[in-house]
Amino acid sequence: MMNLDEIRQILDMVREHELAEFELEQDGVKLRLRKGGVVVATAPALAMPAVAAAPAATVAAPVAAPANPAAAEDGLELAVVTAPIVGTFYRSPSPDAPSFVEVGTRVKQGQTLCIIEAMKLMNEIEAEHDGEVVKIYVENGQPVQYGDRLFAFKRS
Repeated sequence: MMNLDEIRQILDMVREHELAEFELEQDGVKLRLRKGGVVVATAPALAMPAVAAAPAATVAAPVAAPANPAAAEDGLELAVVTAPIVGTFYRSPSPDAPSFVEVGTRVKQGQTLCIIEAMKLMNEIEAEHDGEVVKIYVENGQPVQYGDRLFAFKRS
């Protein structure tokens, strides 16, 4: 059963990452939070087996031009996709599937770039602009922090 400190940590994380909705089921306790009012349900959940991975949530990744244009490769100004949440970075939807993108891949706005797993939730990180991937900063399975660079790409 979740203790009060664990619930406080979850509430802090939801506030910090400005999540609109969050749901967690653990050891027969279900916790649901919604922006605009927190709803906490602690009634025992129905006897259902735990699911290995929750359905994918979609998170739009912040994209910004580099702060220092001199840091851009070959004099080109690159857009940088950073991690919107803390979690584990995955380049593909499953270990045996191909990566969502590689260096040189042309991406469209809304196209999935990677997945960041946070608290057993799979969050798809999407491109906010059209462009071409020129650098991938993170290795598959590596933990990432909020604001870590994930990708750089040339906008088109």
